[in-house]
Amino acid sequence: MKRYGLIGRTLAHSFSAKYFTEKFRREGLDNEYAYDLFELPEISCIGKLLEENPSLAGFNVTIPYKQQILPYLNAMDDEARAIGAVNCVKLTDGRLTGYNTDIAGIRVSLDELLGTAQPDAALVLGTGGASQAVQYVLAQRDIPFSLVSRDHAKGNFTYDDLDTAVLATHHLVINTSPVGMYPHVDEAPQIPYALLTPDHYLFDLVYNPQQTLFARLGAEHGAHTLTGLRMLYAQAEAAWDIWNG
Repeated sequence: MKRYGLIGRTLAHSFSAKYFTEKFRREGLDNEYAYDLFELPEISCIGKLLEENPSLAGFNVTIPYKQQILPYLNAMDDEARAIGAVNCVKLTDGRLTGYNTDIAGIRVSLDELLGTAQPDAALVLGTGGASQAVQYVLAQRDIPFSLVSRDHAKGNFTYDDLDTAVLATHHLVINTSPVGMYPHVDEAPQIPYALLTPDHYLFDLVYNPQQTLFARLGAEHGAHTLTGLRMLYAQAEAAWDIWNG
C-alpha cells in the first residue's frame, strides 16, 4: 500500500487527512492508498520519519516547515524555487523533490473571486511562505501589490498605515497570515473594514472556519469575499497529480 501524509507541528484540525481519506474511499482506492498525519516537533525529525515509513511516496508540508524543509530536498521544481517555499514533496527512489501547490490553489481562487475584474492593486497581508506564492501569482496576472506587515522593515505598509488613500487604490486584499484560523475564530487582520466598498475583493487563505471574521466583516461592507476552502481543494488535487503524474 502506498502511503501519503502531512508533516507539520500541530495537525489536529488538518483538512488534508479527511480530504484524501474520503477521496480514496469515494474512488475505490482505499485498499491501495492511505494518508496519515505526521506531527514533527522539529523539521530535523524528517530523517527518522522517512526511515520509519519506507512506503511513504509523498507528503504535504504545512506550518511552520514550508521553508525549513528546503535543505532536506534533493530537487525543486521551478515555481517552488522561485517562491522559496514547498508544501508538497514527492519521493522517488529515496529522492525528495519539492513543489508548491499553493500556486494552483491561488490561481483557481482568484479566478473564482475576480471573474473578469482586474483590480488596480492588491494589499497582501503577511510576508511568510504563503505570501510568497500569492505575490508570484499576482505578478503573473499583472496585478501590482503592496505588502502589509506588523514590521515596517518587512512590508510596504504596517497595519497602522492603512487609511482611506491606501484602500482607495488597492481594491484586492489578500490575507496570507494565520490570523482568524481555528481556534482563534474571533480574530481578524487589523485593517479598516469601514473603508471597504462593493468595489473591493477580499480573499482569505484561512479555511477553518469556512466563513472567517475577515470575510464576514468585508461582506458587511459590500465587498466580494472568498475564503480558503476552494484553494485547499485545488491544492489537494494538484498534489495528487504530482504524486501520481
